[in-house]
Amino acid sequence: MTVVEERAKVSGTANAAARRAMMDSQLRVSGINDADILAAFLAVPREDFVPEARRGVAYADRAVALGDGAVLSPALTYGQMLTAAQPVADDSVLVIGAPGGYLAALAEKLAAKVTLVAANGDWAKAGEHSLVLIDGAIEDVPAALAGVVAADGRLVTGVVERGVTRLALGRKVGGALALTVLAEADFAPLAAFAARPKWSF
Repeated sequence: MTVVEERAKVSGTANAAARRAMMDSQLRVSGINDADILAAFLAVPREDFVPEARRGVAYADRAVALGDGAVLSPALTYGQMLTAAQPVADDSVLVIGAPGGYLAALAEKLAAKVTLVAANGDWAKAGEHSLVLIDGAIEDVPAALAGVVAADGRLVTGVVERGVTRLALGRKVGGALALTVLAEADFAPLAAFAARPKWSF
């Protein structure tokens, strides 16, 4: 994952223009064309979710460093997630975030109920949701994750496979989650979902 650091500060008018340019040059050209999803990106100021010193790079087509190892994924990654998720107004959405705030704000424009919990928090007690979005890539799929996805719900996340991050859509099958890899995508791996060490003799 390429992370952009700092650039000169820009005005609110410039940010609005950058948000529109992001939609046209990053999202639309990559197949993100759903009108409701694009409206969500237009309505949510991405610069509000990065540190003051990095607001000038909020709309770059790269991840933005947030500090303490956290990053804000590229807008295209979130566009891919929401396109795969196909959120609807009556969805109950759980965003498991690191940091997750921007993704949750986008989801709030598309669904009636959105809950944000930290990736290293007690998300397993969040109850069942029709849509679960994980803001990052996971190596290990804990059994408890199936407990927060409703029987007819879906999960959208990044997965790490042999060092490459990809977008995946999950459904609950027989009480467990079955993930289908959809495409390569630019996710930051989540330490809270790292693969457990394997012992060999």
